Parts: sequence; C-alpha cells; structure tokens
Amino acid sequence: MAPWYVAIILGIVEGLTEFLPISSTGHLIITGYLLDFTGPRAETFEIVIQLGAILAVVLLYWDRFIGLLFPDANKKFSGVYGLWLLFLTSLPASVIGLLTHSYIKQYLFGPKTVAIALAVGAVLIFIVEGKEKHETTLSLDEITPKLALGIGCFQCLALWPGFSRSAATIMGGMILGAKRTVAAEYSFIAAVPIMFAATGYDLMKNYQLFSNNDILFLAIGFFVSFISAWLAVKVFIILLGKLTLRPFAVYRLVLAPLILLFL
Repeated sequence: MAPWYVAIILGIVEGLTEFLPISSTGHLIITGYLLDFTGPRAETFEIVIQLGAILAVVLLYWDRFIGLLFPDANKKFSGVYGLWLLFLTSLPASVIGLLTHSYIKQYLFGPKTVAIALAVGAVLIFIVEGKEKHETTLSLDEITPKLALGIGCFQCLALWPGFSRSAATIMGGMILGAKRTVAAEYSFIAAVPIMFAATGYDLMKNYQLFSNNDILFLAIGFFVSFISAWLAVKVFIILLGKLTLRPFAVYRLVLAPLILLFL
C-alpha cells in the first residue's frame, strides 16, 4: 500500500469535499494522480473512506435518522413517509448508475472529464443562483414525494465524476422550490442511502484487493475522512445561511483549467 501520509491527505480531501458542491470524486481523482496513487486498489480505498464521511452525516443528523426508524408525530419527515422520500430520491441514480457503472469507470474517471464536469457544474450554479427564487419548501418536514423524486432526477448528474452529487441535489432542490439550506440538509441525508449502496456494491466486488497489512492504512483514511466531513458539513450549513453557492462556482472555474494545464 502507499505511505501512511497518503491516507491522511486523501481522507482530508474526501471529508472536506464530499458534501460541498465541488465534487469529492473529482478531487480524489486529481489528488490520486498527484500522489501517484491510482488503479483498482486506490479506487476501492476511496470507497472505504467515503464510509467515514457517511458516518459523519449520520451522527450529525442522528435525530432524523432515528426518526426514520421510530416515527416522530411532530415531524413529517420520519417513519415510513421519510423512508419513502429517500427511496424516491435514490431511485433514479441507483438504476442509471447500475446500468452505466462499467462505462463510467472506464471512460469518465480521468482529469480531463473531471475538469469539464467542474466547469459545466459551475456554469449551472451561476444560472441557478441568478434566477429569481420562489421558495415553497422551508423545512425538511415540508418535502413532498414530487420534490424528493425531482431531486433524485437531478442527482443523476452526479454520475459524471467532477459534477458533484451535492451540487446536483442542492441545485435541483433550489430549482424545484426548496430553500437553499433545506436543499443542502436534505442533500446530506439523502446521500447516505445511495452512497452506502454504492460503497457496499464496490466493496463486495473488490474487498479481496486488500490484506490484513492494509487495515491500518484504511483505518487512518476512514477516521480522517470522518473528522473532516463532520467539520465541513457544520461550517457549510452556517455559510449557506449567509452566502450563495457562487463562491464554490468560482472555485470550480479556477480549478478546471488548472487541471487541463497541469494534468
């Protein structure tokens, strides 16, 4: 396996970017190229550290996830209804992802395609933020099945590495009438089932790539990703109460040509 510091660097990159609208997959691909850590083992390692980021969201929104198992009469987004909403959001990308998984791995996991996705996503962020907002969904408990499915359809854009699942779902929620912070929080929660399914699928296929000697390396990446994601989500929600998504679009537009120039 690679040196231990590679696990730390990738863990930080994964945790900080997984739930921000800048694409964790894209950043991991770029960072992997820079660290000369690529190939099947690297890709599976990135799947493992995603689980750390998922765990951070589960703990941050623990009351909401507990509410899915033990319905809260005061919260509509709970119990069977909440699970139904998450199912609707996860369905489109799950189906399309299963059908196109091999193609995406073969043709879209590279610096050039990531750079293009970053730029395209940035332009769309500017377009969405430039439109007049008609906010009709002001809390998680006001999310409807129609909105959940609509966000799920937008989430399919995230199958293109570099576009960002967070960007796709937050923009989708905003376009469909959700308040920016509500769209972001629902994006975090809705990420858990589809990311868990995707990571589980990849791990079942590729767990044999690792040996007992790799456990410490995997654990370091997992833990660092967890801590980084915890901090990133908390700060991001605070920022969204004061800022738009435009600063992230600017960052994407700056990063995209740098990738094309140097990678």
